[in-house]
Parts: sequence; C-alpha cells; structure tokens
Amino acid sequence: MRTKREKDSLVGQRFYALVQTEEILIIHVDGGISAGFPSPADDYLETQIDLRKELITNPDATFIVRVQGDSMMDDGIEDGDVLIIDRSVKAKNGSVAVCYLNNTFTVKRLEKRGDLIRLLPSNPAYAPITVQEGDELVIWGVVTFVIKKP
Repeated sequence: MRTKREKDSLVGQRFYALVQTEEILIIHVDGGISAGFPSPADDYLETQIDLRKELITNPDATFIVRVQGDSMMDDGIEDGDVLIIDRSVKAKNGSVAVCYLNNTFTVKRLEKRGDLIRLLPSNPAYAPITVQEGDELVIWGVVTFVIKKP
C-alpha cells in the first residue's frame, strides 16, 4: 500500500487560468449521438456548443491541470486526464477536491466526520491520508469536470 504523499500528487504541476477571449465551439448534434445503432448524424446537425459555457461557471475562479498518478482511478480520474477546478465552489463532505497539504498538491475525495478530516484515494493501492493536528491543509478548489486523455 502506498503511503508517501509525494507519489501521487500534483507537485510541480502548472495550473492554468482560463483566458477570457474566444469561445471554444464544437458542433452540436440535436438529439445526441447514438451509442446503440448508428444514425445519420447529418440529419441532426443544428448549432454549435460553446465549451466554456457548458463547462465553466465562474471563469475567474476556474483553473485546469493535468493529472499525474493513479490514486483516483476508481473515480474515473486517470494519469494524463485534465481536471477543471473551480475555486468558487464550496467543498463539502464527499467532494473531489484539489488539496494543498503541507506544501504538496494532491487530488482526493474529502471526508469530514466531526473534527476528523481525511483525504481519500479511490485506488485501494493508496492509503487514506488523515489530516493531523499541525498539518497545513487548504482546500484549493473542487473538481467540476474531468476531460479524459485520448
């Protein structure tokens, strides 16, 4: 069981703020895309979707970062995925959040029971991190979307 916090963290990662210039547009297919039998998509092409409007609620508080490590793989967050993090979202029990613990960034699920705070991985190869008295913990932001690597 891995216990070193540095083995699966966001240390050395660059957090990117969103530039508020152009829209990011993709083609919108009215009615969605069939995951069963194929359908002629050209019959349904309608408008474009602005990914910023779909994925970003508060651009001034939103950042993106690429994940390194596999401690959250059972939550669908894998090595190389991109996280959209909103610092304006209030973290609550069960939130998947980017945490700054003792000068190290990590992404984990928050668990709070009374005064006990734990950072939970979703990979059984990793041990939960119990925040101890004297630890410095900052909940930096809440993960709002995961963009899967190709």
